Amino acid sequence: MTYQQFLKDPQGRKRYWARGHVGWTRFRQARPNTAHTALSDLERRGVIAGVITQNVDGLHEAAGSRNVIDLHGRLDRVVCLTCRTFEDRNDVHERLTRANPWLTGASDRINPDGDTDIPEDALDNFVMVPCTQCGGDLKPDVVYFGENVPVERVRNAYAMVDSVDALLVAGSSLTVYSGRRFALHAHKDGKPIAIINSGETKADDLASLRIDGDVGETLESLI
Repeated sequence: MTYQQFLKDPQGRKRYWARGHVGWTRFRQARPNTAHTALSDLERRGVIAGVITQNVDGLHEAAGSRNVIDLHGRLDRVVCLTCRTFEDRNDVHERLTRANPWLTGASDRINPDGDTDIPEDALDNFVMVPCTQCGGDLKPDVVYFGENVPVERVRNAYAMVDSVDALLVAGSSLTVYSGRRFALHAHKDGKPIAIINSGETKADDLASLRIDGDVGETLESLI
């Protein structure tokens, strides 16, 4: 779903929130893996300055990383499209549960983006909850396709890259330009780039060191 579709299509928003509501129960149970904990440990030891992540699951923070830039936002936070007030996703989830008790357990399958499949005809009965401050429409605080990453967030990410001597790319193919641009920026400044990833990345030609393998296992071997 694109940002423009989310804004202009009320039925599309309803579909997202119905499916996302069911999927959230399981999505929020995700826990950090060995890669998350290894990066947190490396930051604590002063080996890395911080993390710029394209993921929206908040698992770097859950693992203990302190200096994290969530480039594409976080699914555990909701923003009002009218007044820009933020609300915890769990609070919105509880309000949706009270408004739609019939929807609990409607599906056991969760998709990679955190939502699930709900029959289209069931959407007619779904009740969306509004912003508690102004009654406006709500959106998960993540960057959709067709939506720009906030300028200040991009500026902070560039500043982090500028502050270090080298760049480590861990567990990303850098297919999306919003993440790849920081590798291009580091390369332009003559900084070495190390890449750890299972499979090729869009920045392999920029790398001084390239390791094709499991990120968690590789990082743990460095600690």
